[in-house]
Amino acid sequence: MSLNPEPSRPDERAAHDLPPKSYAEAAEEPLEQSHASQTDGTSERVADKVKNIRANGRIAIPTPAPADGDQQQFEGAGLDSSPKSPTRSHRRKVSLKSSSNGSIGRKHGEHIHGDAFEKHADGNGHALTSVKPAAGTKPLARRDSTLQTGRQAGAGWSKSKIRWAPWNVPLQRRLQTVAVLMHTLSIAGLVSIFFFLCTIPLLWPILLPYTLYVLFSNAGSSGELSFRSERWRRSSIWSAFASYFPARLHRSEELEPTRKYVFGYHPHGIISHGAFAAFATEALGFSNLFPGITNTLLTLDGNFKLPLYREYALRMGLASVSRDSCENILSKGGRNGEGMGRAITIVVGGARESLESKPGTNHFILNRRQGFVKLAIRQGADLVPVFGFGENDIYEQLDPHAHPWINKIQLLVKKVMGWTVPIFHARGIFNYDVGMMPYRRPMNIVVGRPIRVVQDKTPDKDYVDQVHAEYMRELQRVWDDHKDTFAKKRTEEMQIIE
Repeated sequence: MSLNPEPSRPDERAAHDLPPKSYAEAAEEPLEQSHASQTDGTSERVADKVKNIRANGRIAIPTPAPADGDQQQFEGAGLDSSPKSPTRSHRRKVSLKSSSNGSIGRKHGEHIHGDAFEKHADGNGHALTSVKPAAGTKPLARRDSTLQTGRQAGAGWSKSKIRWAPWNVPLQRRLQTVAVLMHTLSIAGLVSIFFFLCTIPLLWPILLPYTLYVLFSNAGSSGELSFRSERWRRSSIWSAFASYFPARLHRSEELEPTRKYVFGYHPHGIISHGAFAAFATEALGFSNLFPGITNTLLTLDGNFKLPLYREYALRMGLASVSRDSCENILSKGGRNGEGMGRAITIVVGGARESLESKPGTNHFILNRRQGFVKLAIRQGADLVPVFGFGENDIYEQLDPHAHPWINKIQLLVKKVMGWTVPIFHARGIFNYDVGMMPYRRPMNIVVGRPIRVVQDKTPDKDYVDQVHAEYMRELQRVWDDHKDTFAKKRTEEMQIIE
């Protein structure tokens, strides 16, 4: 190799009539100069590498060997002997590749703990250089790969708090449930049927006169009981209704059929199912226990303004609880045409007492209720207290004392509308925990002893108080005599709160 290299600048080569050098030849020249002084055979190896570069189009730049004898080299691809100017994009690719392999692009003299090798090529055909980890290097510890399982879907159904009724319930019990459901939904169901019929224009010529007749009829307060159907009252449907709980009727002593009677039923409960079974039907044998007495259960006067339900109530022998209705029933018909042998049943506590309905308790609204006592004195009717054991046990209700705002709203509705809306629940048709059906809990309706009353058209207040006190004492006696038999699960004693 000549120690005086050829000039590299174009103007100098032109002066010596030399052709322009290529980039490959220009790159070889410093290599020859840097190793010209070596005498250990290194220059010959460099010359061999130069020949290989010309043959393969590659440039190898040897680096000083590190102390441990490893050798690292940088390689470039795609170079040939033609005078080409590298493009901007090519320079960018080279710089990116160099920066991505941080272990390769090291400083001069830096030791690399690993062997560099080429194994793969990228999408452009360029060789990818990587570093093999040094011997003895521990791999990163893997995370715990134990199989973890999520919650089991549907597992909570087996622990559901709702107790579902089995499919193999006897037919008789199914019929009992249907009978109670029919009566419970009688108002809502019959009124809904009427409005459905109103959507049929062909029925308007019939429904319009019928609606006017219902609004102006006084059949519920006339006292004639002309729509009363003994056949309907004795239907086997009501036998199934009463046996649902089951309910039983008991008497303390016989009643004379030649006198009038005012039965006071306690407690009101939510819907007064016990009073309906005992006095609106013959399911419990009222006529057998009290022969010769025609009893009429009284309800709200507004119920007789409801289409279709009015017909249902009148055939059950129900009547309005208004003053005119009570006086008409006790003064008409009977053995002598003046009401002898007739009786009315009033749920004395009314809608106000329904808010106090709670299983295991008996809270009565009675101290201020003297209207039924005055009625009995004016008509000369004997007062008969009736205790419905278990009436408060067939429904659960939101405690009004624990929610005063709800109680105030309920009392406001009672004052404005005359009825209230207790928030209650019991069981369902196919379950034993959620629904509007009453629980299957026994009810025992005990009829107390009659309190003799002297008729007076203008009763004195002292006499009214006297008869009222006697009535409460007889009611207390019925409770004391039968509470251990029919109220074993009571949580407290009977209380007259108002």
